[in-house]
Amino acid sequence: MKSWLKSVIPVVCLSASCVPSLTQNPTREPNKAVPQSYAQSNATPDAAAQDASASAAQQTWSQFFADAHLQGLIDIALKGNQELNLRVQEIIIAKAEILGRQGEYLPQVNGQVGAGYEKVGKYTRFGRTDERNDVPKHLQNYTFGLEASWEVDIWKKLRNAAKAANLRFLASQEGRNFMVTQLVAEIAASYYELLALDNRLEVLHRNIDIQTNALEMMRFQKEAARVTQLAVQRFEAEVLKNQSRQFDLEQQRIEAENRINFLLGRFPQSIARDPQSFEAPLPNVVQSGVPAQLLESRPDVRAAELELEASKLDVKSARAAFFPSLRIDAAVGYEAFNLKHLVTTPESLLGNVAGGLVAPLLNRRGIKAQYSMANARQLQAVINYERTLLQAYTEVVNNLARIKNLQKGFELQSKQVDALKGSVEISTVLFQSARADYMEVLLTRRDSLEAEMDLIETKNRQKQAMVGIYQALGGGWR
Repeated sequence: MKSWLKSVIPVVCLSASCVPSLTQNPTREPNKAVPQSYAQSNATPDAAAQDASASAAQQTWSQFFADAHLQGLIDIALKGNQELNLRVQEIIIAKAEILGRQGEYLPQVNGQVGAGYEKVGKYTRFGRTDERNDVPKHLQNYTFGLEASWEVDIWKKLRNAAKAANLRFLASQEGRNFMVTQLVAEIAASYYELLALDNRLEVLHRNIDIQTNALEMMRFQKEAARVTQLAVQRFEAEVLKNQSRQFDLEQQRIEAENRINFLLGRFPQSIARDPQSFEAPLPNVVQSGVPAQLLESRPDVRAAELELEASKLDVKSARAAFFPSLRIDAAVGYEAFNLKHLVTTPESLLGNVAGGLVAPLLNRRGIKAQYSMANARQLQAVINYERTLLQAYTEVVNNLARIKNLQKGFELQSKQVDALKGSVEISTVLFQSARADYMEVLLTRRDSLEAEMDLIETKNRQKQAMVGIYQALGGGWR
């Protein structure tokens, strides 16, 4: 066995024996188990909705959202949204980090060109020697050549750091995909909110016209002494209340349009849309797939998993810092005190090579701290992954239940609206025949208006729930 190897082995053994234990904060693997279905104790799973081979998340946003105006808005946002473009720059930064980490474990080679001047003191050892050998008092020095250094990555410390950087680059791409999912969902939700406001305004305008006609009827009835001034004022107050209400809805509509324009990365302008498309029927069955598909479909879950793998490599790199590192330095070139002799070979040729094994001794406390922090960050990544997966599952369950319950509520509210529309006509006829008073007419019209408004709001919440389930399943980024 070579003598240098005999000296290296004890150093390695000593370093390995001094690696601190992690028993106080032990590492562990994440729990990736999820329920087999989205069923709850009070709900029966729909076999068609939970088909393992199908999920709404597999559809592109242009397939899921059929409205051509909405598709156009999403397409503009994917190009102009500032926050999404910031994510793109983060991806570029992460990619540059990979190149930097890879460069750390490759040999460093530098070119060198130098010139210098030297004068030694006469009453020095070098001065006396130069005087005896007729060396000039003023001596120039010229050099050029190559210098190289290389830290041999014995324990994969540098390579693990490079792999971790690559995983974080992939995680940044998943972060961008998650941002796309959120952006698509937010635009769709705002668009449906805008359509709902259009429909609420249309209902309000129609009711204002009806109530204005009823007010005129009350005025005629007062002239005929069939009602008092009180009835006229009550109907007039109702008309004024709804007329003022429309301005609040108009403001909400302006803000909804500008919210969409902001997401599109452009200044406020009119949003092209068809309010009648708000009445388009919703799918009877939403393909939710099975929970295990969240591991592949949700970009935030995928990003959390990549960050977890990167943190594991960070722990390995931090542990490798306890072991000795081998560094090799070399140089080759020419050196002379006169330019005419600079490239004279072999007289002016120089070269050197040296290797060193360095083991940490006095700075071990700092290395221990880095190792402990890397381990804690790895555990943070484990917990974050489990939390992200739990949140994804919960969001899907909540939205599936919301869709189901809103559908039941919408069916009952539709019957309520139909019943109240009929009661409005009946109350008007009864009032004209003196078989009902004006308050019955007023309250019936008020109840009918509120029921129509509530029905539109429920329809809007259904649309929002459809957007929510698409986002929760991880759709929109493909």
